[in-house]
Amino acid sequence: MITVDEIKRVLPHRYPMLLIDRVTELVPGERARGLKAVTCNEPWYEGMPDTASAEDYHYPWTVLIESWCHVAGVLVAWDRPNPDVRKGKAMLLGGITDAEFHRPVVPGDVVEHHVRLARQVGETFVFEGESLVGKETVLTIGRLTMTMRPASDLDAPPMTASPVTGPPATDSPAAAPPVPDPPVPDPL
Repeated sequence: MITVDEIKRVLPHRYPMLLIDRVTELVPGERARGLKAVTCNEPWYEGMPDTASAEDYHYPWTVLIESWCHVAGVLVAWDRPNPDVRKGKAMLLGGITDAEFHRPVVPGDVVEHHVRLARQVGETFVFEGESLVGKETVLTIGRLTMTMRPASDLDAPPMTASPVTGPPATDSPAAAPPVPDPPVPDPL
């Protein structure tokens, strides 16, 4: 069993964003399981009115996924810990596909995250898995991509976009105003 003090030697996350309490199984290069005990004392519930309903205490889906990702992070970094992201390699989330939410998680639930390494190509890792409360699946992750990059690459100055070249602007009334991009819906 890997306890929180050991997790903090591997991951850079700290309160309030250290979102796993222990890792109960770790098979390097294969799989990991971790626990997150959800309590009503977490920052996302701060300011919750006394009249709040049980539904109002729904654990945020994005935070549940982040908690699952922390178990994936321990799986990747266990044999090469890096709690200081300004040195060594930094973990970067590439993307998530086929995430399904099956039921809300609420204070009092103990979530068990199951993470499996599906594929590794160099410093890029592809995971899959699920999260359970008891025997009930609350979250399924079809694919999550994570990569490791030198922290020094993140210190580089931001890239500047090169100017877009095109036809010269005119003051003609026939010129159409630019059309704004449509809003992107939040998938979660």
